[in-house]
Amino acid sequence: MCSVQLRNLGLAFAVRPDCLQRCHRTPGGRAAMGAQAVLRAVLRAVNSLLQQRRYRAALAVLKGFRNGAVYGAKIRAPHALVMTFLFKSGSLREKLKAIAQATYTHSRNLAYFVFTYKGLMALQSRLQGKNFQLHSFLAACVGGWLVFGENNHINSQINMYLLSRILFGLSRLAVEKGYIPEPKQDPFPIFAAVTWGIVLWLFEYHRHTLQPSLQSSMTYLYDDSNVWHDISDFLIYNKSSAQK
Repeated sequence: MCSVQLRNLGLAFAVRPDCLQRCHRTPGGRAAMGAQAVLRAVLRAVNSLLQQRRYRAALAVLKGFRNGAVYGAKIRAPHALVMTFLFKSGSLREKLKAIAQATYTHSRNLAYFVFTYKGLMALQSRLQGKNFQLHSFLAACVGGWLVFGENNHINSQINMYLLSRILFGLSRLAVEKGYIPEPKQDPFPIFAAVTWGIVLWLFEYHRHTLQPSLQSSMTYLYDDSNVWHDISDFLIYNKSSAQK
Protein backbone atom coordinates (compact mmCIF):
# COMPACT_ATOMS: atom_id res chain seq x y z
CA MET A 1 0.00 0.00 0.00
CA CYS A 2 1.31 3.41 -0.94
CA SER A 3 1.73 6.03 1.77
CA VAL A 4 2.64 9.70 1.79
CA GLN A 5 5.10 11.72 3.83
CA LEU A 6 3.67 14.96 5.27
CA ARG A 7 6.42 16.34 7.45
CA ASN A 8 4.76 19.76 7.71
CA LEU A 9 1.80 18.09 9.41
CA GLY A 10 4.05 16.28 11.84
CA LEU A 11 3.24 12.92 10.21
CA ALA A 12 5.94 10.66 8.83
CA PHE A 13 5.17 7.61 6.70
CA ALA A 14 7.51 5.60 4.49
CA VAL A 15 7.04 5.98 0.74
CA ARG A 16 8.10 3.04 -1.41
CA PRO A 17 9.78 4.13 -4.68
CA ASP A 18 7.66 1.77 -6.80
CA CYS A 19 4.46 3.20 -5.25
CA LEU A 20 5.67 6.73 -5.92
CA GLN A 21 6.38 5.91 -9.55
CA ARG A 22 2.94 4.36 -10.00
CA CYS A 23 1.31 7.40 -8.40
CA HIS A 24 3.11 9.71 -10.84
CA ARG A 25 2.08 7.56 -13.82
CA THR A 26 -1.66 7.59 -13.08
CA PRO A 27 -3.87 10.70 -13.43
CA GLY A 28 -5.43 10.03 -10.03
CA GLY A 29 -1.99 9.68 -8.45
CA ARG A 30 -0.74 12.93 -9.98
CA ALA A 31 -3.87 14.73 -8.78
CA ALA A 32 -3.40 13.35 -5.27
CA MET A 33 0.25 14.43 -5.17
CA GLY A 34 -0.74 17.86 -6.46
CA ALA A 35 -3.43 18.19 -3.80
CA GLN A 36 -0.93 17.24 -1.11
CA ALA A 37 1.50 19.86 -2.35
CA VAL A 38 -1.24 22.49 -2.29
CA LEU A 39 -2.22 21.43 1.22
CA ARG A 40 1.37 21.74 2.42
CA ALA A 41 1.66 25.20 0.86
CA VAL A 42 -1.60 26.33 2.44
CA LEU A 43 -0.54 25.07 5.86
CA ARG A 44 2.81 26.84 5.58
CA ALA A 45 1.05 30.08 4.63
CA VAL A 46 -1.45 29.79 7.48
CA ASN A 47 1.24 28.99 10.06
CA SER A 48 3.31 31.90 8.78
CA LEU A 49 0.32 34.22 9.14
CA LEU A 50 -0.31 33.02 12.70
CA GLN A 51 3.25 34.00 13.64
CA GLN A 52 2.88 37.58 12.39
CA ARG A 53 2.90 39.91 15.40
CA ARG A 54 1.01 42.69 13.63
CA TYR A 55 -2.03 40.42 13.23
CA ARG A 56 -1.92 39.07 16.78
CA ALA A 57 -4.76 41.22 18.17
CA ALA A 58 -7.12 40.33 15.33
CA LEU A 59 -6.22 36.65 15.53
CA ALA A 60 -6.79 36.69 19.29
CA VAL A 61 -10.31 37.99 18.64
CA LEU A 62 -10.97 35.13 16.21
CA LYS A 63 -9.63 32.50 18.59
CA GLY A 64 -11.71 34.04 21.36
CA PHE A 65 -14.79 33.53 19.18
CA ARG A 66 -13.78 29.91 18.67
CA ASN A 67 -13.14 29.29 22.38
CA GLY A 68 -16.43 30.94 23.33
CA ALA A 69 -18.37 28.68 20.98
CA VAL A 70 -16.62 25.52 22.16
CA TYR A 71 -16.84 26.34 25.87
CA GLY A 72 -20.49 27.36 25.62
CA ALA A 73 -21.37 24.05 23.98
CA LYS A 74 -19.37 22.02 26.51
CA ILE A 75 -21.04 23.75 29.44
CA ARG A 76 -24.64 23.85 28.16
CA ALA A 77 -25.03 20.47 26.44
CA PRO A 78 -24.72 18.24 29.54
CA HIS A 79 -26.74 20.67 31.66
CA ALA A 80 -29.54 20.86 29.09
CA LEU A 81 -29.49 17.07 28.68
CA VAL A 82 -29.97 16.43 32.39
CA MET A 83 -32.53 19.17 33.02
CA THR A 84 -34.60 18.31 29.94
CA PHE A 85 -34.91 14.61 30.68
CA LEU A 86 -35.52 15.19 34.39
CA PHE A 87 -38.10 17.95 34.29
CA LYS A 88 -39.54 18.41 30.79
CA SER A 89 -42.30 16.43 29.16
CA GLY A 90 -42.75 15.75 25.47
CA SER A 91 -41.52 13.38 22.80
CA LEU A 92 -37.90 12.35 22.41
CA ARG A 93 -37.64 14.51 19.30
CA GLU A 94 -38.94 17.56 21.16
CA LYS A 95 -36.52 16.98 24.01
CA LEU A 96 -33.54 16.59 21.68
CA LYS A 97 -34.59 19.74 19.82
CA ALA A 98 -34.75 21.67 23.10
CA ILE A 99 -31.28 20.43 24.08
CA ALA A 100 -29.83 21.39 20.71
CA GLN A 101 -31.47 24.83 20.80
CA ALA A 102 -30.23 25.58 24.32
CA THR A 103 -26.72 24.41 23.44
CA TYR A 104 -26.65 26.47 20.25
CA THR A 105 -27.92 29.62 22.01
CA HIS A 106 -25.38 29.38 24.84
CA SER A 107 -22.53 28.60 22.46
CA ARG A 108 -23.45 31.40 20.05
CA ASN A 109 -23.94 34.02 22.74
CA LEU A 110 -20.67 33.25 24.48
CA ALA A 111 -18.82 33.31 21.15
CA TYR A 112 -20.39 36.67 20.24
CA PHE A 113 -19.57 38.13 23.65
CA VAL A 114 -15.91 37.07 23.63
CA PHE A 115 -15.57 38.38 20.06
CA THR A 116 -17.12 41.72 21.04
CA TYR A 117 -15.16 42.08 24.26
CA LYS A 118 -11.77 41.23 22.81
CA GLY A 119 -12.44 43.33 19.73
CA LEU A 120 -13.30 46.41 21.82
CA MET A 121 -10.31 45.82 24.09
CA ALA A 122 -8.02 45.71 21.06
CA LEU A 123 -9.62 48.85 19.63
CA GLN A 124 -9.22 50.81 22.87
CA SER A 125 -5.62 49.67 23.22
CA ARG A 126 -4.88 50.81 19.67
CA LEU A 127 -6.51 54.19 20.23
CA GLN A 128 -4.85 54.94 23.58
CA GLY A 129 -1.60 53.02 23.26
CA LYS A 130 -2.31 50.58 26.09
CA ASN A 131 -5.16 49.12 28.10
CA PHE A 132 -6.54 50.64 31.29
CA GLN A 133 -8.80 49.01 33.90
CA LEU A 134 -11.77 51.05 32.68
CA HIS A 135 -11.39 49.55 29.20
CA SER A 136 -12.28 46.09 30.47
CA PHE A 137 -15.40 47.36 32.21
CA LEU A 138 -16.59 49.38 29.20
CA ALA A 139 -15.94 46.60 26.68
CA ALA A 140 -17.77 44.06 28.84
CA CYS A 141 -20.68 46.47 29.40
CA VAL A 142 -21.16 46.87 25.66
CA GLY A 143 -20.87 43.12 25.08
CA GLY A 144 -23.26 42.36 27.92
CA TRP A 145 -25.82 44.83 26.59
CA LEU A 146 -25.64 43.56 23.01
CA VAL A 147 -25.36 39.83 23.64
CA PHE A 148 -26.79 39.04 27.07
CA GLY A 149 -29.30 41.88 27.30
CA GLU A 150 -32.18 39.86 25.87
CA ASN A 151 -34.32 38.48 28.69
CA ASN A 152 -34.51 34.74 28.00
CA HIS A 153 -33.89 31.69 30.19
CA ILE A 154 -30.37 31.06 28.86
CA ASN A 155 -29.18 34.62 29.44
CA SER A 156 -30.98 34.74 32.77
CA GLN A 157 -29.10 31.67 34.03
CA ILE A 158 -25.75 32.99 32.81
CA ASN A 159 -26.25 36.45 34.31
CA MET A 160 -27.39 35.06 37.67
CA TYR A 161 -24.44 32.67 37.71
CA LEU A 162 -22.10 35.62 37.18
CA LEU A 163 -23.89 37.74 39.79
CA SER A 164 -23.23 35.20 42.55
CA ARG A 165 -19.55 35.03 41.54
CA ILE A 166 -19.00 38.77 41.41
CA LEU A 167 -20.63 39.29 44.81
CA PHE A 168 -18.08 36.87 46.24
CA GLY A 169 -15.29 38.55 44.31
CA LEU A 170 -16.27 42.07 45.38
CA SER A 171 -16.51 40.97 49.01
CA ARG A 172 -13.00 39.56 48.91
CA LEU A 173 -11.69 42.63 47.10
CA ALA A 174 -13.26 44.91 49.71
CA VAL A 175 -11.43 43.00 52.44
CA GLU A 176 -8.14 43.07 50.52
CA LYS A 177 -8.41 46.83 49.98
CA GLY A 178 -9.33 47.46 53.61
CA TYR A 179 -12.79 48.86 52.84
CA ILE A 180 -14.32 46.39 55.29
CA PRO A 181 -12.52 44.67 58.19
CA GLU A 182 -11.47 41.09 57.75
CA PRO A 183 -13.87 38.79 59.61
CA LYS A 184 -12.42 37.18 62.73
CA GLN A 185 -14.40 34.01 61.99
CA ASP A 186 -15.35 32.31 58.76
CA PRO A 187 -18.56 34.05 57.56
CA PHE A 188 -19.51 31.20 55.22
CA PRO A 189 -21.93 29.47 57.66
CA ILE A 190 -23.87 32.74 58.04
CA PHE A 191 -23.89 33.21 54.28
CA ALA A 192 -25.23 29.66 53.78
CA ALA A 193 -27.91 30.09 56.43
CA VAL A 194 -29.19 33.39 55.01
CA THR A 195 -29.10 32.12 51.41
CA TRP A 196 -31.14 29.00 52.14
CA GLY A 197 -33.49 30.84 54.45
CA ILE A 198 -34.34 33.42 51.80
CA VAL A 199 -34.68 31.00 48.90
CA LEU A 200 -37.07 28.69 50.77
CA TRP A 201 -39.13 31.64 52.00
CA LEU A 202 -39.42 32.89 48.43
CA PHE A 203 -40.32 29.41 47.18
CA GLU A 204 -43.03 28.86 49.76
CA TYR A 205 -44.67 32.29 49.65
CA HIS A 206 -43.49 34.15 46.52
CA ARG A 207 -42.69 31.33 44.14
CA HIS A 208 -43.36 33.32 40.97
CA THR A 209 -40.32 35.51 41.69
CA LEU A 210 -37.88 32.61 41.27
CA GLN A 211 -36.33 31.52 37.99
CA PRO A 212 -38.34 28.69 36.29
CA SER A 213 -35.62 26.04 36.44
CA LEU A 214 -35.13 26.72 40.15
CA GLN A 215 -38.89 26.45 40.67
CA SER A 216 -38.86 23.07 38.91
CA SER A 217 -36.00 21.78 41.04
CA MET A 218 -37.56 22.92 44.29
CA THR A 219 -41.00 21.62 43.33
CA TYR A 220 -39.44 18.19 42.80
CA LEU A 221 -37.69 18.35 46.17
CA TYR A 222 -40.29 19.92 48.43
CA ASP A 223 -43.74 19.58 46.83
CA ASP A 224 -43.57 16.25 45.04
CA SER A 225 -42.22 14.60 48.19
CA ASN A 226 -45.60 15.30 49.86
CA VAL A 227 -47.54 13.09 47.43
CA TRP A 228 -47.59 9.28 47.04
CA HIS A 229 -50.13 6.47 46.63
CA ASP A 230 -48.16 3.25 47.02
CA ILE A 231 -44.63 1.92 47.11
CA SER A 232 -44.12 2.59 43.39
CA ASP A 233 -44.42 6.39 43.62
CA PHE A 234 -43.05 6.51 47.17
CA LEU A 235 -39.70 4.85 46.53
CA ILE A 236 -39.21 3.88 42.88
CA TYR A 237 -40.78 6.75 40.94
CA ASN A 238 -41.54 10.33 41.81
CA LYS A 239 -45.00 10.13 40.23
CA SER A 240 -47.11 7.18 39.17
CA SER A 241 -47.89 6.74 35.50
CA ALA A 242 -51.48 7.91 36.12
CA GLN A 243 -50.21 11.23 37.49
CA LYS A 244 -47.84 12.03 34.61
